[in-house]
Amino acid sequence: MCWSRALHAGWLLLLVQFLCLEAVPISMDKTKVLEPEKKTEEAPASVDTGLHYDRYLREVIDFLEKDQHFREKLHNTDMEDIKLGKLAKELDFVSHHVRTKLDELKRQEVNRLRTLIKAKQDLEGGNDIAVDHQALLKQFEYLNHMNPHTFEVDDLDRLIKSATKDLENYDKERHEEFKKYEMTKEHDRQEHLKTLDEDERKKEEEHYEEMKKKHADHPKVNHPGSQNQLKEVWEEGDGLDPEDFDPKTFFNLHDSNGDGFFDEQELEALFTKELEKIYDPTNEEDDMVEMEEERLRMREHVMNEVDSNKDRLVSLEEFLVATKKKEFLEPDSWETLEQNQAYTDEEMKEFEDHLVQQEQDLYQKADDLQKQRDELERQQEQLNAQKVELQQAVEHMEKLKSQKVEPPPEIHGNAVPEMHEQEPEPQVQQHTPQEHHEHQDPAQQGLPQTHQDLPPGHQDAAHDQPNLP
Repeated sequence: MCWSRALHAGWLLLLVQFLCLEAVPISMDKTKVLEPEKKTEEAPASVDTGLHYDRYLREVIDFLEKDQHFREKLHNTDMEDIKLGKLAKELDFVSHHVRTKLDELKRQEVNRLRTLIKAKQDLEGGNDIAVDHQALLKQFEYLNHMNPHTFEVDDLDRLIKSATKDLENYDKERHEEFKKYEMTKEHDRQEHLKTLDEDERKKEEEHYEEMKKKHADHPKVNHPGSQNQLKEVWEEGDGLDPEDFDPKTFFNLHDSNGDGFFDEQELEALFTKELEKIYDPTNEEDDMVEMEEERLRMREHVMNEVDSNKDRLVSLEEFLVATKKKEFLEPDSWETLEQNQAYTDEEMKEFEDHLVQQEQDLYQKADDLQKQRDELERQQEQLNAQKVELQQAVEHMEKLKSQKVEPPPEIHGNAVPEMHEQEPEPQVQQHTPQEHHEHQDPAQQGLPQTHQDLPPGHQDAAHDQPNLP
């Protein structure tokens, strides 16, 4: 919950507080209030608003603050006119140096958004998909995406309106979050009871009722922002006499940054004494999440009662006006959270129905995932079988290859070589004598062609033989 206070305080510091009135001089009785030690004045630290464009917002405001004309216009413009965009028109009159710096800031912000968009696309697996930055920039309403190069009146108007809307919606969103928290807590309690037997369930219910009763048994809580509540802070927190209570002095003491306003964080600090009456972190029955919600409820109530111009700041003038009202002097009793259930029975039923639907959707998704897993396992088995077959085929081919290139065995002594598969003998073609003489040319068979070629002693014999057909 601390970030929530910082978010609201940031809005106050960013849009008005940094440029508006200086702290109003306050008369004090120095005999009763110790004069604080003089310290070097320092500018209040910027508080993060929690907005995703917080840095861009603060840098724009810091540079606008340096222009004297803009400072004067902001001083004379109320919050309602700022929200309507009247202040944005004064951008045309700021110095050239400031405008140039604002142009640079806008280009940096556009590049930052483009980088974020590209990173998101990469994470979602769209590395090969062309990104239309102009189309995606439309979702960022706080700047004019059609002109990514220069900071214009429309950019300042968009920035002011976006920050105003986003921060004003905070309390509404906070209520919904807390309601969901309370319903979830009750749902979990009921589900736990279903797991117990009858005796254990009875004991658990008795313990629950006892804790509720113990939590509700606390001292009376003063109405936030009332005279009694502030006097108690004056006496116990500041150590001053309640009979000497002075609104101006009180305001000065608790305007911690000395800017002349109570911002939301400074207001919430005033309710610590009241909250300590109800909540103790060491007690089982006290929920610290509920304590922070109670603090925010008190701050929201005081803002609605005192902040007349709705700028989310309480000026000294607004504070003094509120101290004269009947609600300040004779307030109604304050109803704490245990007296105001955060949700209705109908809302609880809708919440539980939604949880049931979510559970069914999860079961369906789990079933679909299991089917996908079974199918993947089946495909993996097929792949494994194919892999084994392929491996066996490769081994068989390697074996055949090794047999063909194996050298003949060496014979040692009388050893009989190992018999291998015999090569088939060459077939001898048989011919008849006639075919032999018809198809064989003496010259082709290597026989002598004339009797001169015959060896000595055979020439006469060959001459005497008759010629064969």
